Amino acid sequence: MRNQGKKQGQTTRKIVVFGARGRVGRAVVAEARARGLEVTEAGRDDGDITSAADVTRLAAGHDLAVAAVYDMAADPGEFFPAAARALAAGLSGAGVRRLVSVGLASVLPTAAGPLLMDTPGYPQEWRPFYVGHGAGTEALRAAAPEGLDWAVLSPSGDFANGEPVGGYAFGPADADERITHADFARAVLDEALAPTVHAAHLGVRAA
Repeated sequence: MRNQGKKQGQTTRKIVVFGARGRVGRAVVAEARARGLEVTEAGRDDGDITSAADVTRLAAGHDLAVAAVYDMAADPGEFFPAAARALAAGLSGAGVRRLVSVGLASVLPTAAGPLLMDTPGYPQEWRPFYVGHGAGTEALRAAAPEGLDWAVLSPSGDFANGEPVGGYAFGPADADERITHADFARAVLDEALAPTVHAAHLGVRAA
């Protein structure tokens, strides 16, 4: 676990990033540090994201939390709900009041209504992973205490390499949409610091 020190004389908001070693997590850490936040990177070696006690330990003393976690070796139908419940309980125990979790476009509705994963031609070989992600959001909705203000953000479609465009917008799921990790991280940090999305899952596209 690594912390960025606070400059003398400054009052710096503190954020813990669960899943900080992944691509999304690294982008969020970079964006948070660029904004002058004090960052704690929490990876798999630092604690168990499905343990409320570990979440409380890692989040203690922080103002905000971001979760960009997954475990490809685990059953997604078990992992994501367990992580959501641990975050709900553990962050509450640590006094953290804002959580932005990274979700999946597959379980977002499209502009036409159906979930992206239910549209014609959408890949189905990863459907248990999609469904597990969705179950995690529902578990968070059920378990989050009143004092935890949470949001789930995901790309409207998928991530892309290349140069960030510097802007983003919320929108429905669209398999053709792409957003860089850096632009997505801007949305995540904006929502962590100045919330506009509450108890909901929204897609983010480049703009």
